[in-house]
Parts: sequence; structure tokens; C-alpha cells
Amino acid sequence: MKVRRTPSHPFEMRRKSGLHILGIPSSRTEVADIVKAWFVISFIFAMLNFRRGMGVNLFALLFTTGFIREFVIAGITVGVGFLLHELAHKIMAQRYGCMAEFRSDDMMLIVAMVMAFFLGFVFIAPGATMIAGRVRPEQSGKIALAGPLVNLLIAVSFLALIFVPLPAASEIALKGYFINVFLATFNMIPFWFFDGKKVWTWNRGIWLGMIVVCIAMMVPFFIG
Repeated sequence: MKVRRTPSHPFEMRRKSGLHILGIPSSRTEVADIVKAWFVISFIFAMLNFRRGMGVNLFALLFTTGFIREFVIAGITVGVGFLLHELAHKIMAQRYGCMAEFRSDDMMLIVAMVMAFFLGFVFIAPGATMIAGRVRPEQSGKIALAGPLVNLLIAVSFLALIFVPLPAASEIALKGYFINVFLATFNMIPFWFFDGKKVWTWNRGIWLGMIVVCIAMMVPFFIG
């Protein structure tokens, strides 16, 4: 997941569309791309989880009750993390007077699907929050930081589900915590198109602080 700074003409973002979701300017194209990416991401992670748990022909079990259960859990844990990560980029960019909308990368979604299906692992870059407008390095760094920071907050919020007396609550809590900490850590890689590159360019001290927090939050999974 990445943020690109670009002129307004290469992609369709129109202030006059009039579409607002919870008070946030958006467009039908953005909504469609978010739903598409959310669905594919949830499908991929459900495949990976189901494949590890079953050790049988994935094709034969793809639409069983067990797979549907994994898909719903993935939609809640990975899907929410993805959605709010991109929304954080968008809101911060709009705060600085830019137009910003998410656009899915259909080719990367297809590649990720094929990798998950045939290889059992995946590198996924479902799209980007496209930003039209001029931003200073500090503003670019803060826009980039918003996504991983929100993932850490979501991770902590998921832990509250441990106390919910429902059969799947603990599983959702632990998966939601882990995947959101992982998303935050992964996106803080300081090179290429990752958020960490922009944070590193803006303020290396803040980048280091985020990495320390991310690693600290990952520790329980390595020692448990």
C-alpha cells in the first residue's frame, strides 16, 4: 500500500462529484476500487489461511462453509486494516488541501491471487492512495505515517474482542492484532514506494520510533 503524489489529470478525481461518505469527499470510482480491493484481499488471505489449515485440494474446498468463515474473518481483520490505512492517507492529504482517492492496481491483484492460489504465499500491493497537489516533505511524511499509525491503533482495538463471549471473538482479536501490526511494520520499510521511505526522508527519528514500536508489538508472536 503506497501513496503517490501526482498531478490531477492522470486519474479521475472530481471535486464536483458531490459524493461524500461520512463527510469525506469521494467518488463512485473510488468506492468501487475499494470494494474490489477489499474483496480480493479478503479472498486471498482466506485462501492462505484455509490452505494451511486443511492440507487437501484447495479447489475442492474453496466454497465450503469453512472457507466462507475464513473469508468473513479476513474481511474483518485484513479488510478493515486495509480500508482504514488508505482512509488515513486520504484524510491527511485532504487536510493539506490535496485531492486524494484510492485506486486499485488490478494487475497486482491478479498476480497476488495467482501467487496465493498456486504458491501458497503472496506479496500484495492492492493499489494506492493517489494524491493530487503540492505537499512539502514534512506533509508527505505525515500523510505516509498516518496509514501505519492507524494500523497500530486498530491492532490494539482488536485486542478488546478477547473479552467478548463469542466463539470466534478471540480468533478475530488475535488475527486482527497480528495482521495490523504486520501491515504497519511492512509499510514502514524505508525504500521504494513504501510509506517508510517518505517518513524516513521527513524525519528519521520518528521513523525509528515507529519501527521500535512495531517490533515491540510483534514480540509476543515470536516468543509465544
